Amino acid sequence: MYAVEFQAKAKNGIIEIPEEYRERFTENVRVILLVEEKRTMVNIIDQLLEEPLKVKNFAPLRREEVYEQERE
Repeated sequence: MYAVEFQAKAKNGIIEIPEEYRERFTENVRVILLVEEKRTMVNIIDQLLEEPLKVKNFAPLRREEVYEQERE
């Protein structure tokens, strides 16, 4: 099996094979299409508010404990 990789833009559902490879691809070919996914910025705070982490035996600090930590 012969394989090449190249980047191309699909235009109206058509992908053009670069000229340097056209002679090799005149019969049936196997096509695999890969598209880069657009990354979306996730606001971690919003995500945690929607789906808080569950930690076994978690107990939030009391106000006094918070301020004791700052003094140390």
